[in-house]
Amino acid sequence: MYHMTLYLERGATLSFTDNFSQYPIVKTRWSGYVCHAFMPLLFGNQVENVSIKGEGTIDGNGEAWWQVNRRLRDGDDYYSEKTQEIAEANQTFTEPADTNLVEWPSQFLRPPLVQFYQAEHITMQGVTVKNSPFWNTHFVFCRDVNVHHVRFQNPSDTPNGDGLDVDSSQNVRISDCHFDVGDDCVVLKSGINQDGRYHGIPTKNITVSNCTMQHGHGGVVLGSENSGGIENVVVSNCIFDGTDRGIRVKTNRERGSYIRNILISNIMMDSVLCPIAINSFYRHGVSKSNQALLDGNIIPVSEKTPVVEQIRVQQVMARNCRAAAGFIYGLPEMPVRDISIEHVTVEMTEDASTPGGEPDMVREKIEMAGEGIFAKYVENLTFHHVKVKTRTGPALHVEEAKQVILDQLSQQEKPNDTPVVRYHHINDLHVSGLQYQKLAEGYLKEGALIRNEDI
Repeated sequence: MYHMTLYLERGATLSFTDNFSQYPIVKTRWSGYVCHAFMPLLFGNQVENVSIKGEGTIDGNGEAWWQVNRRLRDGDDYYSEKTQEIAEANQTFTEPADTNLVEWPSQFLRPPLVQFYQAEHITMQGVTVKNSPFWNTHFVFCRDVNVHHVRFQNPSDTPNGDGLDVDSSQNVRISDCHFDVGDDCVVLKSGINQDGRYHGIPTKNITVSNCTMQHGHGGVVLGSENSGGIENVVVSNCIFDGTDRGIRVKTNRERGSYIRNILISNIMMDSVLCPIAINSFYRHGVSKSNQALLDGNIIPVSEKTPVVEQIRVQQVMARNCRAAAGFIYGLPEMPVRDISIEHVTVEMTEDASTPGGEPDMVREKIEMAGEGIFAKYVENLTFHHVKVKTRTGPALHVEEAKQVILDQLSQQEKPNDTPVVRYHHINDLHVSGLQYQKLAEGYLKEGALIRNEDI
């Protein structure tokens, strides 16, 4: 299919049936795996020069799909002729069976609302896409994509209700869009584990600009399915209002590949759980039978070891944050590297009754509330003109790190008897700035951070 435009007039709604039997079984990428599943509701396979435009609405009527997913999560079984057909198509593909993908045993592999697969020169502009059975809009193995002035909407309780997933695709421009969804807003992926490394197609050359993210688990998320690589990403001039995390990078010991060359700038955040989360020790999506993947000790580096490096975050203002001002957590055998946070101001909420939570889901459960930045297993970490206002604890706790530069890192309204920086096992620490000069020995304190769960 070539040179086609689907145009939806203002007031028009393209509404899809929730009769599962009407959907053919097709080859697709589902949750990071190239396999067979229900056909996406609006599906463009190997198309070029195709546009979806207008001011109308594309409605996936996802409630019936969500109900089956909730039954599966509750431990119920589900079977139909279609799931049997999917199971037969996937009978030689067993890789996901050892993970926490609740749908895989039943083969009820819900479809996204919109998917373009192996497509080029694609445009989405002006429309509203809502109520998706699974992810809302999904670009897989695509090139030259323009998404402009689109509204992505899913209820807050939509299971896996991502807004826009860019998956092993290059040269993608996302601008002037609004997200209000039940999971992550914009997600960059490139396949999962061995299957993702086999296809080996990165997501690269991505821009996200002038967007508003209202609700969702993350504003802009990279991973955790990054096994084909993610690089050359610019996120600028965006507002995150009420998302759990703002900028989130997540991967683990099975993904391998890389996430690198990321530039974040000119971002405003309000009422987020944690504004910046970078996590190489993500505990979900790993093999249940291999507990070494969640072991805190060093393990040998292999093709499964992910590399996270060269991330710059600048000109960010975040207020009313709930858990932590930031969270950076690498692997003991592969620290995250070359992280620079510049001209950033983060204010934690002053309301002690506001619950915190996990800034990100690392190997051990770390819950924080009203606290500063936590960093562990990191190399070449720079803070430059960073202001943090905590409700409790230091502005920064950093441990198991090398080459840490603190230049004008300050804590606003510092709690009594609390250092600005607590550190433990650091090789090569450089500190400068007015607050450091003023407080002298009161600025730094050496020692591991003791939490209630450690006692």
